[in-house]
Amino acid sequence: MDNLKIDATLDITPDVCPITFVKTKLKLEQMQPGQVLEVILNDGEPIQNVPRSVKGEGHRIILVEKVGDKYRLLIEKGE
Repeated sequence: MDNLKIDATLDITPDVCPITFVKTKLKLEQMQPGQVLEVILNDGEPIQNVPRSVKGEGHRIILVEKVGDKYRLLIEKGE
């Protein structure tokens, strides 16, 4: 996991659902298939909903990791 290339980072901790997913989706739309997006998000609804919604859009969840009181989510953009 240490040699994984992060292509973009998105901090959506100031936002609330459903804006968290919308911002994540918009960022992924700007990326190429296979690129990796790192998303920093809050506990609660964001970490419960964003990974599920992203996976439903055809992207791959590489990692969900708790870092302090936030979460780090790594997403590989699908086709």
